[in-house]
Amino acid sequence: MAETDQISNHESIALNTTLETTPESPETTADTTAPTPTAGEQQSVAAEQPTTVPQVTASAEVAADVEPEYDADDFAKALESFDREQAAETAAAQALTTDEAVVTGTVVKITDKHVVVDIGLKSEGLIPLDQIVDHTGAPKVNVGDSIEVVVEREDNDSGGYIVSYEKALRHKVWDKLEEASNTKTPVKGMVLARVKGGLTVDIGIKAFLPGSQVEIRPVRNLDAYIGQELEVRVIKLNKKRGNVVISRKEILEEEQNAKKDVTLSSLEEGSVFTGVVKNLTDYGAFVDMGGLDGLLHITDMSWGRLTHPRDLVNVGDEIQVKVLKFDKEKQRVSLGFKQLTPDPWLDASERYPIGAQVRGRILSVTDYGAFVELEQGIEGLVHVSEMTWSKRMKHPSKMVKPGDEVDTIILAVNPNDRRISLGMKQLQDNPWEQLENKYPTGALVEGRVRNLTDFGAFIEIEDGIDGLVHVSNLSWTKRIKHPSEVLKKGEKVKAVVLGVEPENRRLSLGIKQLQPDVWDTFFDQHRVGDVIKGKVLRTAQFGAFVEIAEGVEGLCHVSEAVDETGKQITLEVGGEHEFKIVKMNQEEKKVGLSIRAVGEEASRAEVESYKETLKGSGSKGSAKGSGSSSTTTLGDLLNWKRAEEEEGR
Repeated sequence: MAETDQISNHESIALNTTLETTPESPETTADTTAPTPTAGEQQSVAAEQPTTVPQVTASAEVAADVEPEYDADDFAKALESFDREQAAETAAAQALTTDEAVVTGTVVKITDKHVVVDIGLKSEGLIPLDQIVDHTGAPKVNVGDSIEVVVEREDNDSGGYIVSYEKALRHKVWDKLEEASNTKTPVKGMVLARVKGGLTVDIGIKAFLPGSQVEIRPVRNLDAYIGQELEVRVIKLNKKRGNVVISRKEILEEEQNAKKDVTLSSLEEGSVFTGVVKNLTDYGAFVDMGGLDGLLHITDMSWGRLTHPRDLVNVGDEIQVKVLKFDKEKQRVSLGFKQLTPDPWLDASERYPIGAQVRGRILSVTDYGAFVELEQGIEGLVHVSEMTWSKRMKHPSKMVKPGDEVDTIILAVNPNDRRISLGMKQLQDNPWEQLENKYPTGALVEGRVRNLTDFGAFIEIEDGIDGLVHVSNLSWTKRIKHPSEVLKKGEKVKAVVLGVEPENRRLSLGIKQLQPDVWDTFFDQHRVGDVIKGKVLRTAQFGAFVEIAEGVEGLCHVSEAVDETGKQITLEVGGEHEFKIVKMNQEEKKVGLSIRAVGEEASRAEVESYKETLKGSGSKGSAKGSGSSSTTTLGDLLNWKRAEEEEGR
């Protein structure tokens, strides 16, 4: 009885294990491993099947209460069959893993990490997703597709097998790659992704293309090659590690050398070639002439002025160029593009006569003007002074900008220097031409103070028309050092027009002219010889400046500041004296003064008195003393005075 209970417990454990680990039906198991049962055994198994499944899934308590309807021999055979199946599958998996045999499976599911494949074993195979995606990241297979893989190992976490799609590909194409490497035969591949140091390329298997082997020259942006099909050469194989290194540079260098030989055989100065722009720099463009690069300098691109080569060509453009210079030893080629067309400056004088009106496009704007393209290779400069009649424009960019179409007038043409001077203001009415009629000399005008300088003030009397009030025309009486002493910026003032110069665009104004000129009044009322009273304003080494009327000054030279005895008089600021006017210059507004002359005036009065005395006495006198006063001598005067003094005693 104890033996029977022990067998029952073993049956229950074995059957539960079988159902948990083997999804196949009992029929499948019987077909693959179990011996063919007898007719009685088939009936017994058939009778047992409806009741066996619910019994083994029930609890141990129920299984103990229900007596099984098969004997211990049948169960032992089933358990033995199961063990054989497990051993056979393990052996098969180990054989596949050891030999790295290629097996064909069916894709049953695609997850975010794996492609699940039925490989004929009871557990499924798992391909890492990154092995089987294209350059866009999408899987290259669908559910139901057949696929060849290599079984690598059992995955304890998932209960399945890790299989490799890449290894299967290597087994399949390795011989072809070895042959291509030995014969240096190019192969084609699709760039899948960028990796550290280069690119991953699918050439049947994933191969590594180093960044230095992508092009002849270093490449900065490898991402641009993703998704492109390239022709490459296998340069290194490692079957044990499964590494393949490829190169595109070798193929390109061979092609370039072949083209270079053909180009050199026909290259000579003056010949014309068709090339492709390979690279642009600030100073020019490199052109591939067929295995040989030539430099097209920016100065040889256009008869006109270019700010950068990209203004004329772009990378990839096919252009015709002329060989200007060829150094065979260094294999350097200088190219020209503008030399393929005639120099437009040769007949520029005839095509652009002075005074002609032409239309052009603004190329660039500078502080001093704007460059205008009249045609390809012909540019002219509109100087800032020729843009508008107004002097108030601060920068040419206030009027024009690059790309604007403008009308201009030809002012000057210099083909030798490749210069054309243009004007824009000449197409507008010149406000200065009518200024003399509008503002005649002496006219009274009103304007706003626009600017103050050391030499005067600019008064805007209308838009674009400024007049200058010189500092000397601000006051008749005050000595003004700076206009700011009497004027403020933005202040409205009245002025008198002093003169107009349309050719120089000058308008002279005066403010002091609004009042009478004190100098004119002084010269009208005084003459040389007048004795006037004055006040010393300031002194200098050569004399003293004396105020002789309000706003009027005269100069008393140091030689004239002496008394009747010839003694020097010290003139101090603020001191008042009598002065005689000895010199007057109305144009220069200068008055010469003298104290000495005041004393001499008294002596002259005495001479006149002596003459009158002689006439009254009827004296004949000597020949020298008689007649005209012009014959009176200083000796006669002294004798007369001595006689009078004696009579007085």
